[in-house]
Amino acid sequence: MYARRRIAAVVGGLAVVVLVVAGVVGLTSMLSRSDAAPADPVAALLGDATTGAPGASEIPVPAQTGVAAQQPVTDEAADEAGGGASDAANEPGAADPCADPVFQQALASGSDADAIAAAGGAESFRSAIAAGAAPCVDLHEAGRTWVVVNKLNALDPIDYWPEPQARAEGVERTSGGHMRADVAAALSQLVTAARGEGAGGIGVNSGFRSYDFQVSTHRSYVGQLGQANADLTSARPGHSEHQTGLAVDVVACSEGCGTIERFGGTVQSDWVAANAHRFGFIIRYGDGDTATTGYEYEPWHLRYIGTDLAALYAAGGYRTLEDFFGMPPAPDYAD
Repeated sequence: MYARRRIAAVVGGLAVVVLVVAGVVGLTSMLSRSDAAPADPVAALLGDATTGAPGASEIPVPAQTGVAAQQPVTDEAADEAGGGASDAANEPGAADPCADPVFQQALASGSDADAIAAAGGAESFRSAIAAGAAPCVDLHEAGRTWVVVNKLNALDPIDYWPEPQARAEGVERTSGGHMRADVAAALSQLVTAARGEGAGGIGVNSGFRSYDFQVSTHRSYVGQLGQANADLTSARPGHSEHQTGLAVDVVACSEGCGTIERFGGTVQSDWVAANAHRFGFIIRYGDGDTATTGYEYEPWHLRYIGTDLAALYAAGGYRTLEDFFGMPPAPDYAD
């Protein structure tokens, strides 16, 4: 009986040992499989960024300022955003047209229209000048259609005399009617169109004025109005657009022609304001622009800049040549 109990105890003890050993083996196997699994499922998807595993993408760490770190801006992103440095670099006229031999040749030929075309068109030409990226284009050069003459920019040369000159064919005149030949031809077309489109007759009051003639003209205004008021209506010698041969004062004509002072508010004046650009002209001294031009409103004073630039001027809603070419206002003389 005692021997039988001893045998049972031994057998039971062996069973316990077997169970313990089996449990240890099972636990070891589980731990071994656990070590082979990735600790971070996100890392498993992205790969090892430190080793540059294929397909791995590095995620920048946000700056510790409460603001996300900025990403590099690509040209495509800048374009989609609608601006930025990429757009600025691609603005028409950003490149210097003066570096182009074709433009240099066109400029040297004396053909303003060819030079504008060689620059890439009117807007490329204008924007290059406004950006200061066209050093070979001189806005003070009297013989150019793009010359800017104002109280801060005298003619160069000061005694400039345009050649050849002509009178506008088929256009009435109340005084001197000479101007540059190309301007005369353009004015004839303008007057013919105005009449044909029902606006009535337009005549010439004044065209080219020499330096010496402007001396006497301005002196007369000063005698009548005083220096300050004269400077609002009459240019000092060497600062007059009329001396370029590119400017013309026009009047309304029906049974006879009126004066320049009565031109504003006429059918002809309204038509000119809306259509002058078609023939290469602009109204140089607009209503309310005295702070920029230095002169009172002169609806009769037309300035020829050529059809390409005039079309751009009108389409862009520009009011002064100073703004058009990115120049500073010129309300007063420097002295």
